[in-house]
This record gives sequence, structure tokens and C-alpha cells, in this order.
Amino acid sequence: MTPAPGMPTVHIPMDHYSAVYVAANQAREVARACGLPGALPDRAAVLASELASNIHKHARNGAVYLQPAAAGNGMDILAVDQGPGIADLDLSFTDGYTTTNTLGAGLGAVRRIATHFTIRSGSAYGTLAHAWVAGPRLDLQPPPPTTVGALCLPASGQEQCGDNYAVVRHGKVRTGLVLDGLGHGPEAATAVQRAVRTFRPLADHGLADIMTAIHRALRHTRGAAAAVVRTHSERVEYCGTGNVRVFTLSPQGVHRQLIGQPGIVGYNMPTPRVHTLPLHSRDSVVLVHTDGIDHQWARDASAAYLRLPPPLMVASLVHHHRRRRDDATALAIGS
Repeated sequence: MTPAPGMPTVHIPMDHYSAVYVAANQAREVARACGLPGALPDRAAVLASELASNIHKHARNGAVYLQPAAAGNGMDILAVDQGPGIADLDLSFTDGYTTTNTLGAGLGAVRRIATHFTIRSGSAYGTLAHAWVAGPRLDLQPPPPTTVGALCLPASGQEQCGDNYAVVRHGKVRTGLVLDGLGHGPEAATAVQRAVRTFRPLADHGLADIMTAIHRALRHTRGAAAAVVRTHSERVEYCGTGNVRVFTLSPQGVHRQLIGQPGIVGYNMPTPRVHTLPLHSRDSVVLVHTDGIDHQWARDASAAYLRLPPPLMVASLVHHHRRRRDDATALAIGS
């Protein structure tokens, strides 16, 4: 499941204690919008509240991000901060453990309540956490590997996002689409939502055919920049037009960076070209983002950052390198 059309990521800056209550209420609303039944919206509210409260108590420059799940049904709750990191993660999961004279139920409760929970903490990047709340189809199954992460945020002051993305899995292969509509606001959002609807039933077709179909669908719209990627075990295929960048990463470094051919999908798209890039290890990640994120991050990417799982990698990237005057989307797919 990828974001419902017109439903970008909800961003809640943790700049006041009242933001803890905002995070809980917004998580409940997003969960309901994702179709989570029964007590699951309240469960999502508790998770968001606990993660937001930890940021308020222990960190700075933090935020909570809420959205439909990037890699499956349900929703994602992500928390990012620039605190000192948690000295002993294992101890922090122990019920009753606290450094602030509270009940000490936080991270232990989060791990029990979430369908799947991932956390990393260190002085290099603070604390990054991802709680996934799954719907009933997945509640009784083991959690999936955290191999897909994404965030999609509108420009400051905008309610609708002119970026979008989608991921479709077919067998062991994943095909992802990242879009940046021209301009901002409702008209850009309409264009990229149409592109996502066009993409989904064609996701197992050749990448050049997918780009051509999206180009035709976006005629008489503002148009967009677009990139399509398909990940295999040892390689990734890429086809793009416009200012959407793709990177191949591994714990050893940033290996390749490509940008789309000049042009506008829906207006003057050149003949699509498909590139094949090698993936250097089992831990490789394909990262795609729009120009709402400063691409200079790749010059100084730390080894600690490159070892993060895709949901946390994307959360850290967007939180620290987003250009707030532009829509911003990032998608990471692990091999």
C-alpha cells in the first residue's frame, strides 16, 4: 500500500509539549483514514504519543511523521530527533526503567503494541524509530523485513503535495515510482495522482513502456518529473525524466548517482532510456528523491547513516535535508 491520493505524510514538529497530544490525535485520524479497524486507531495514538513524549523529554529538533504504510497495509509512525542518543537500548525496553522519574513504560510498551518496531540510536544521528501498525490481514503473520521506506511532504504552507510515489511488488522484484509535479498545490497534486493511478496496473511492464504511458496520461496537466526504478537481487533498472535523482548505496558508500533526462513528462519527454546499475552487496539500497531534498547530503553520508534500514534512512534524510519551500519525497528500497 502506498499513500492514498491526496494524503501526504503528516509532519508534527516537537516544539512544545502540546505536540505530544497533537501527535496522538493525528495518528488516530491517519489510522482511520487508512482503514484500520477496531482498536487499532487507538493503538496508533498510543504509539505516537509515547514516541513524541520521548522526544520532548530527552531530545531536541525532533518530529513525528505519520502516513499510510510504505511497504504494506496499515500505517507508519516515524520519530526523529537530534538528541544524544540512548546509551543502552536494551535497558530502555525494560518496564519501569526511566531517567525522568516517570512510569518508565515507553519503549517497552511501543515494542509490544506495534506490529513491528525498529529503532536506532547514536550520537551521530540521535534516535530514529519506526513503528508499523498493520491491519488484520497481517496481524497474525510475522512482520515483513523493513526493506521499503518513504516520506512525501508538501511545501510549507501547502495542504496538498505536488510530489507522490508508489511501490508495487511482483515476486521478489519491486518497482517504484517517484514524481515531482510542476509547481505546488492542487494542480501539481492532480497530475501526480493521475500518474500513480496509471502506474499501478502497469508496474510489471518494461520501464520505458511505463514512462510512455505516464507521459500520455499527463497530457493536459501541468506535467511532472518522474523516475521509475526496479530492484533485482544484484542490479537495479532506472528510467527517468526531469530532476528526480536516484542513488545506489551500501554500507561501503554512495556508489552511483543519476538524474533524469531533461524534459517534462506530459509535455516534452524525450525517448525513455533505461539504465542498469549494479548493486554492490546484500545490504544495498536504492534511494530516489525529488529536488525538495538537497542532494548534497551524499557528499558527507556517514557510515552510520548508510547502515540504516530504509524507513529510518528516509526519515533521517527528509528531516535533516528537506527544503521546506518545496514539496519533498524520498523512497528507499533495500535489496
